[in-house]
Amino acid sequence: MHLPDGIIPLWQTVIYWIITLIFLALYLFKLSKEDKREKMIINTAIIAAVTIAASSLSIPSPFGVPIHFFIIPLAAILLGPLTAVTVAFLCFTVQFLFLGMGGITTIGVNTVTMGIVMSFSTYIFYKLTLDLDVKLSIFSGTFMGIILATVAEILILIGANVATLELLLTTLIPFYLFVAVIEGVTNVFIINFISKIKPEMLKLDKI
Repeated sequence: MHLPDGIIPLWQTVIYWIITLIFLALYLFKLSKEDKREKMIINTAIIAAVTIAASSLSIPSPFGVPIHFFIIPLAAILLGPLTAVTVAFLCFTVQFLFLGMGGITTIGVNTVTMGIVMSFSTYIFYKLTLDLDVKLSIFSGTFMGIILATVAEILILIGANVATLELLLTTLIPFYLFVAVIEGVTNVFIINFISKIKPEMLKLDKI
């Protein structure tokens, strides 16, 4: 999902940068009101480092295209959606600067899809299904977060006249359906593991 420079018109990337900066400012504003903000900053930095490392790894897939775990849904569940947006922004910035992934003009649009849409979709569906079953809520939150982020990217690419709807639906949807299932199941195991060895991590303050 990392969109490179040049694929989105410059005037559109400016809009996505502005949206991203608004959400980052909102995160900083809410963080400034928290009594435990130093601890929350440390937690955000730790999750950001894990996200950068894990999402940079390439895993072979039956589609012939390597899988990159997002980790953003996990960050949203553990630390809250606005924190996950910040984690995504930090991740894309570091990956561009040091790994050549994505682009400088498209950090904004990548944060909108994989940060804002994915984080809030994950958190909303996680919360909506939490009373039904914890494992179901983790899976459904992760799954819907990735799928709705994919839909957002398709709409953005159509708006940029990059490709047709038919082409995007037949290429992106099957691949990210597969990724969503794999990451959803993985997050269930990760959070179940955390609940057994360090349950306090599931009760961290969220923004």
